Amino acid sequence: MKQAAILLNPRLLSFRNKGFAKDRSIRLIIFAGIGISFWAGIFAICYRVLMYFQRVEGIGNILAYKLLSMVLLIFFSLLIFSSILTSLSNLYMSKDLTLVHSLPVPGEKIFLAKWIESTIDSSWMVVVYAIPVFISYGIVFKAGPFFYIDIALTLFPLCIIASALSSIMVLLIVIILPASRIRSVFVFLCLVLVVILYMTFRLLRPERLVNPENFASLLSYLNNLSAPSYPLLPSTWAFDSLKAALIGDASCSLFNVALSMSCAAFLIFSSILIARAIYFKGFSKSQASMARPFQHKKERLDKLFSFLSGPTKSFVVKEIKTFLRDQAQWSQIFLIGALIVIYTYNFSVLPIEQSPIKSVYLQNLLSFLNVALAAFVLISVTARFAFPSISIEGSSFWIVRSAPIPLRTFLWIKFFIYLFPLLILSEILIVVTNLLLNVTPFMMYLSIITLFFLTPGVVSLGIGLGAAYPDFNSENPAHTVTGFGGLVFMIISAAYIGAVIVLEAGPVYTIFMSGIRNENLSYFQLLWIIGSFFTAFLISMLAIILPMRFGEKRLMRGFFR
Repeated sequence: MKQAAILLNPRLLSFRNKGFAKDRSIRLIIFAGIGISFWAGIFAICYRVLMYFQRVEGIGNILAYKLLSMVLLIFFSLLIFSSILTSLSNLYMSKDLTLVHSLPVPGEKIFLAKWIESTIDSSWMVVVYAIPVFISYGIVFKAGPFFYIDIALTLFPLCIIASALSSIMVLLIVIILPASRIRSVFVFLCLVLVVILYMTFRLLRPERLVNPENFASLLSYLNNLSAPSYPLLPSTWAFDSLKAALIGDASCSLFNVALSMSCAAFLIFSSILIARAIYFKGFSKSQASMARPFQHKKERLDKLFSFLSGPTKSFVVKEIKTFLRDQAQWSQIFLIGALIVIYTYNFSVLPIEQSPIKSVYLQNLLSFLNVALAAFVLISVTARFAFPSISIEGSSFWIVRSAPIPLRTFLWIKFFIYLFPLLILSEILIVVTNLLLNVTPFMMYLSIITLFFLTPGVVSLGIGLGAAYPDFNSENPAHTVTGFGGLVFMIISAAYIGAVIVLEAGPVYTIFMSGIRNENLSYFQLLWIIGSFFTAFLISMLAIILPMRFGEKRLMRGFFR
């Protein structure tokens, strides 16, 4: 462990230096404030849900335990998801690996140090936002001090198991795949993640719990709710341990903790043995030249964009080629596709016909809320692709500045390249979900038009703020969205979408209710509706123009400074 600790020391020193830098104090305060707000929000929601369950006689505790089981299964899936990508990046794609592997240190020691980094990087956020959920359980069930100790005893091995399983998977995949296709691992991993997400969703089967009529009797419904989860899942051990701690059974709780600890120790031992045998071989293969996933000819792209001028066309072609060559970028389309399928599937299983609210009213209400949900999906995709697009230029950004093209044109090229795919994605998403909801033509047209104007604003915010807060020295430009600029982008984008939805909510309700009641709108209502929609349109235009100008000025000033 001494050699592994020495290899971890630079990471610890860089974290300390960044944390105590004077120019970062304001950013740290903002991050802490937003993090605490989210933490408090999660706690408040979980507390209210659990208190509601407590008022349900007979099955309240069963529902609470079922919810805890689902939460732990989702957390474990998220840990696997995060650990796979982080392990691949830290074990094979870090820039310092060439130097580290030249040191007189055994390969398994390097693996151990990088694995510890990956475990911390992939687990800390999930753990932080899992804690308020468990604390709410402790307060509602009036658990003793042992329960809060058991939270740490349970989460620690769960994170270790997820990280160790992911590292073993990555070690085996990299050694099996051809040497020239190391980045093709991302494609395979995305397919694996699709399977994991689908299996997780099907194991939960939440649609059954909202409809007791699907069960032959109340007894079968209760038996289904209280049925134990799959006993070999690490999340099941964590659930059994926390459940026992809630009711004060310390021996059962510690037994399940011991199961998790022994599994974690076995997986760590196994991963070190596997790394000793194949890690350096896999790293050596990863240094070979990468095969091109798409074979495209320059003449075809030149002909496709022949309507553009010379320098502008060159940058458009260069941007498309860069995207196609970077498999870490385009391969994540598989994952986004899986998330969209699950998103739309949720609408297909909504028990709308069993709601006490009229179906027509509920369908259109959900359609309007779906505009906001689809816009937030758009924000997440924009944050992954459009926001880091400036930082991806890296140390070669000086070539962009020395090219015979204004910086403004360069940013607008980025804007249009990402606008059209994201616009198509958002429109398909809203149309498909509205068809599943069987909404009225008015709500269908309103949703389509609203997203048509929201999408350029969100993309402009991504490009503009990505230019205002670039990180050309980042080892992985995709991580820039987790910094201060990414946080600003998320906040402003959410505020922008919230403002448009609020402005449209009143007029949409008035129009919809007048149609149901067969009433004509008054002149005052018409003026109010026109004013609200015009204000939303004006905000959308400002969201397109202002971020691009702000990003251009900040990028120009930062480059020459």
